[in-house]
Amino acid sequence: MEVKVGIQHVAREVVVDTDQPAADVEKSLRSALTDGDVFSLTDDKGRTVLIPTAHIAYVDLGQEHARPVGFGAV
Repeated sequence: MEVKVGIQHVAREVVVDTDQPAADVEKSLRSALTDGDVFSLTDDKGRTVLIPTAHIAYVDLGQEHARPVGFGAV
């Protein structure tokens, strides 16, 4: 699933491809926002991205199961 995070006063958004379900990502985001903590995402390669919640402008949760594209989709 692709997660896009917009950060205040930053022109580019942070894009993370993760294996976590959307419900888990949303749950960890909500708890980080209520605690005023750091929102962490782990991508599909095992790297962790830490974002301070005070600077998050928006979070876009993509589709959990992306549709295949190309000749392999037939």
